[in-house]
Amino acid sequence: MMPAWLHRTTEAEFNMKKSICHPTHPVAATAICFAGICLVGSVNLQAKDIQVGRYSLLAATPTEAQANLLATTITVSFPSRIVTVGEAVQYLLQRSGYRLATAPVLAPETTDLLALPLPAVHRHLGPVTLVQGLETLVGPAFRLVQDPVHRLISFEQCAVKQVAAHETMNMANVEVAQDDD
Repeated sequence: MMPAWLHRTTEAEFNMKKSICHPTHPVAATAICFAGICLVGSVNLQAKDIQVGRYSLLAATPTEAQANLLATTITVSFPSRIVTVGEAVQYLLQRSGYRLATAPVLAPETTDLLALPLPAVHRHLGPVTLVQGLETLVGPAFRLVQDPVHRLISFEQCAVKQVAAHETMNMANVEVAQDDD
């Protein structure tokens, strides 16, 4: 049998059990339940996130490059067998899911552009997006045209002739005005 002094609860221990911090106290029990509800609620609010580590979350959404194939960041050095702009465009599009439109669809200016030799400065591109790489290869005189339904790429010539003619006419008007003074 145990001595009587072991069964006795001291006044300090009794007050501790009545304390607000003790889990059986109604206020403490309410606070614990509230904290649990907040924790479960915060997990449900972020259901799009996947925990990949103890403190790391990953968004369960596609990346920008996966959603927009032409937004893929590339760094490329063209092999020596690539000698024309058209071959370089085909090389860039190889793994992109897009392809260059066929010759009957392309405008004659675009066909001529694609037959031009690849400039040496364009042999190494990046890091750039695929769109920027394609636009760099064809230059500012052409605009990228994409068909996302059929995943086709083409280029059309900008209205450079009109812009150049307009600028030439403005320069001529300025020179005439200066001559009159």
